[in-house]
Amino acid sequence: MVSLTIDGKDITVAKETTILDAAALLGITIPTLCWLKKVSPTGACRVCAVEIEGVDRPMTACNTPVKDGIKVTTQSEKLSRIRQKIMELMLVNHPLDCPVCDAGGECDLQNACYGLGAAKQEYGAVLERRKIRYDWPLIESDPNRCILCEKCVKVDHEIVGCNAIRVVNRGEATIIDTVDGNPLNCEFCGNCVAACPTGTLISKPFKFRGRPWAFTTTPSVCPFCATGCQIEYHSRNGRVERVTSDDSTYNSGNLCINGRFGYSYINSPDRLAEPMVKGQKADWNTAMGTAATALKQIVASHGADAVAGFGSPRVTNEDNYLFQKLMRSAIGTGNIDSEARLGFAATQKVLREMLGIAGASTTIDAIDRAAAVLVVGCDLNAEATGMEYRVIKAATKNNAKLVLATMRDIKLKKFANSHLKYRPGNETLLINALTKAVLEEGLENKEFCSTNISNLSDLTASLTGVSIADAAAATGVTEADLRAAARLVGGKKGVAVIFGAELMRGGNTDAVKALINLALILGATAGDTGGLFPVYEKTNIRGLLDMGVAPDHFPGHQADGTTFEKAWGKKLPAAAGKDLWQIIEGIEQGSVKALYLLGCDPVASFPEGERIRKALEKLELLIVQDPFPGEAAKLAHVVFPSSVAAEKNGTFTTIDGRVQPLAKAVAPSGDAREDWDILTELYNRLTGESRIHSPAAVLDEVAALVPAYASIGRTGGTIAAQPRSGGLALAPVSAKAVAGSPTTLLVGTILYHSGTTTTWSKNNLEIIPEGYIEIHPNDAAKLGIAEGGKVRLSAGSVKVEGTAKITPRVQPGLLFAPSHFRGMNVNALLSRDGGVVPVTVEKA
Repeated sequence: MVSLTIDGKDITVAKETTILDAAALLGITIPTLCWLKKVSPTGACRVCAVEIEGVDRPMTACNTPVKDGIKVTTQSEKLSRIRQKIMELMLVNHPLDCPVCDAGGECDLQNACYGLGAAKQEYGAVLERRKIRYDWPLIESDPNRCILCEKCVKVDHEIVGCNAIRVVNRGEATIIDTVDGNPLNCEFCGNCVAACPTGTLISKPFKFRGRPWAFTTTPSVCPFCATGCQIEYHSRNGRVERVTSDDSTYNSGNLCINGRFGYSYINSPDRLAEPMVKGQKADWNTAMGTAATALKQIVASHGADAVAGFGSPRVTNEDNYLFQKLMRSAIGTGNIDSEARLGFAATQKVLREMLGIAGASTTIDAIDRAAAVLVVGCDLNAEATGMEYRVIKAATKNNAKLVLATMRDIKLKKFANSHLKYRPGNETLLINALTKAVLEEGLENKEFCSTNISNLSDLTASLTGVSIADAAAATGVTEADLRAAARLVGGKKGVAVIFGAELMRGGNTDAVKALINLALILGATAGDTGGLFPVYEKTNIRGLLDMGVAPDHFPGHQADGTTFEKAWGKKLPAAAGKDLWQIIEGIEQGSVKALYLLGCDPVASFPEGERIRKALEKLELLIVQDPFPGEAAKLAHVVFPSSVAAEKNGTFTTIDGRVQPLAKAVAPSGDAREDWDILTELYNRLTGESRIHSPAAVLDEVAALVPAYASIGRTGGTIAAQPRSGGLALAPVSAKAVAGSPTTLLVGTILYHSGTTTTWSKNNLEIIPEGYIEIHPNDAAKLGIAEGGKVRLSAGSVKVEGTAKITPRVQPGLLFAPSHFRGMNVNALLSRDGGVVPVTVEKA
């Protein structure tokens, strides 16, 4: 510890503390311009100059570490004059084009000049205009306005880990530009724009939309991945015109392309704006009446079991709660499910059985402090970018050891100490071999294991027949790499274990169980660093299941419906309903006559899409409640145009149990209505009741009936995970090597889109407008396929075509295609069993 005096006040701080941070602890504000709390200091602007007794010249407070016994002065006439002169000199090369600068009204340079009294300009220079970069997508760069603070570069390198821009040239020619001088090719997260203190970097979609004070700012939650980043919508005249996030938020103001630019889907001209009945525009009374009458007739003729519904992780907790209540209470059916059936529901069941948790074992900020991070079967860049930022922080700021185990190269590889690139289908074998290596080398968390695990000997016995050398050969990695990876994650206090779609898709839980075994022997669920984190691409997947949108449990994962029968005053289905695939089979067999789709399009986004399309064509009644005219909507008998997240109130539950409120920023498009409002009216028509709901009232009902949400108020809160300690039982699983087919397709997500939602976003489509197929150079050469050429993939009777992207990111024999694009619809190639499928490849 170091003791010093600042402005006559004594303070003792840690050795590496800067003068700026020490002063802040005393409540003393030192002006800054280039300083940004979340990145390393630069000391470029010198506005934070302070005097230190005995030192001849002023020192920059932001990057000067404290020393024992020093006396610092932060305010004096001399310092005021220095700071004024610094600002005046900074303005010599800065064009005073404030009237047409998009940063006007929120420019840190303007604010600094005003605050420091730099009201005149005594200096001049012959300015050489620099070329404005109009050729960058989504972002415009005017280097003439740049003050070379380097905030954008620091954010790009240290937080995003993209390294797309840097300081180039020297002397008067110094500017911030791309590393190669070509147009910007990066993640387009816009975090550099947010960090820029001037109008150098601006959002092109927001350019000239208006001055910041002309917009209404509404705090909310990002509607895309399950990280739950906090955002602000800026709206005017009924339109959302931009999204920002403050550095004081849980996500430190950091967003991905979807969070910052994906908002343009809200303003899509393709939005559903009016109800439809049998393909014709209708008013709400006609559409509601048609749906209610048809549902009553089907229940009267065929029973409530002839009706089914699919919910959505895109809608709020309140919407999903009302949806399952409508199905169970007003209609009388338990046939309710969602895309969670494609993997997350089965994973959650294992988590509940083994650990007693419904999602992550702790909140995601614990990743920041981890000593080691293991990422398995997950591309965090695409599935949960906000969590990827935390892994980068752990690796670069906390020196955490990072081990990846994925089928293809992912962005995190540049930060990884080890990358185990395994062959498709061999996840469980790889995890078992890694677990055995940890145990063989005595790297398990012995204290945690002895105190909390009841059957470690069973796991050890089950791994007796596993040869690490043979497993390594079968999975496509080396034994040396496996053992090195074990040493990197083993023996550490605070291990974060993160897994995603490659492990969860298809509901094959063996790999998940094997990974939980590994996480437990590493002690990942102990303490407040690290943790166990399942990852899902869409916002409210946990909230969806917490609200009871599943055939086998009521809200709060309660198997017994007695509580809800009393509260709702209705006799509810006693037996479990049909799950997603049983519903599809029921439609094919004729026993399911009606299907209600809330915020989902199974034709475009589920496996076996063509099979589902044919099934939907057989229905007597298909109700689609959605903001967009997807593939299922084309087949619907009744279409209810609904709202998106920016157009409603409610809550989302993140994967780590943070229940966060979103606030209505704009009204729904056209004649569309909020989801809860549509569901409530239909409920009333079916039951004859006249209940008036609001999202807040629905959340109150949830809090009263769901124990985990009892402490969640209308302003949100966190559901404590509280994984079980003591008596934990490992679940040993066996695995054999999977040879696989000569050519396998992996279908997954990419950073630049989220589900199919962002394919309605003009901004996202500017970066990636259509689907593509990644293929290894060796495979492309054998097939005579060139970059940009057309490739045809076949699985059974289903064929799709896409543009070839030749890359060594995939291993030979493995193809990758993004799942987002309706036109390409590679999901149709998949079976229900997973995200990989054997395919035949040919040049189209």
